[in-house]
Amino acid sequence: MTTSNAYSMVAHSAYSADGRRLAVSLSGNLLGEPVFYLHGTPGSRIGPRPKERVLRELGVSLISFDRPGYGRSDRLQSRTVADVAEDVAAIADSLGLERFAVLGRSGGGPHALACAALLPDRVTRTAALVSLAPWRATGLNWFGGMADSNRDAYTTASKNPEALSMRLVEAAAKIKADPASHLDILNPEMPEADRRVVEDAGVRVLLAQNFAEGLRYSAEGWIDDVLAFCSPWGFEVSDIRVPVYLWHGGRDVFSPVTHTEWLAERITHKQVDIEPDRAHFGALEAVPKVLSWLLDRPLRPQSDPAVEAPDKKPVLVS
Repeated sequence: MTTSNAYSMVAHSAYSADGRRLAVSLSGNLLGEPVFYLHGTPGSRIGPRPKERVLRELGVSLISFDRPGYGRSDRLQSRTVADVAEDVAAIADSLGLERFAVLGRSGGGPHALACAALLPDRVTRTAALVSLAPWRATGLNWFGGMADSNRDAYTTASKNPEALSMRLVEAAAKIKADPASHLDILNPEMPEADRRVVEDAGVRVLLAQNFAEGLRYSAEGWIDDVLAFCSPWGFEVSDIRVPVYLWHGGRDVFSPVTHTEWLAERITHKQVDIEPDRAHFGALEAVPKVLSWLLDRPLRPQSDPAVEAPDKKPVLVS
């Protein structure tokens, strides 16, 4: 393992059963309770996280990794949402972990639910923040309330995957040239609640670094995420038996709140937290209280921002 001072992270490599490299970062109390933190779409292992103080207060060892095709993790072509469970299990094995909690934000939400469904003997609790529901979910208007950009991307993915790939390759090249540009592109569709979060300079830097690292070598992870969301997930949400925390902002236009409401109706053991005046990026600020629930440990009220601020000269984990 190697350490990067910029994020107080420890870098680690694990390998899947079929020999793929998985790039991993650990932060917080490295001897604490393990929690896998699954990043959004697009994203990476260095995405925004709670302050080190919060992680240490809760005694959390936060484990994040690049999903296949992102950052420094090898691609797994034609992967499904369900495939993440084997990768999480492989990382846990490499770290000597038998039991752990899982938290997924945005595009990480469906993957966190996959771990809950497919690793019931290893996952203690799971949280899915601003998650999508399964593609073609019965009784759900999947596109209802969704921003045009996401509606168009998912429609294209379901009808013409090659066109989606070309579009995301072009978008990734622009993000690589100017990582902050992705937020500027999304800004016109953002509700005010999201603009308030991403206008914070520290959050913008963290998100820009997150996008740049995830798309460091290619758009493959981004492409494969979108295709996986628009295909059968490989498990049934109703099969989940471990406790699940579902969080959503009522003003979310990137993954509308109706998706979490649909999930809540089908998951037996759940806690549902819908904040009507929050939106998609409000999930970043909700992570500390969700971690508290995952470990069943109280967190003292915080007066400063919940998200870790970068150093003056941020450095990507290498």
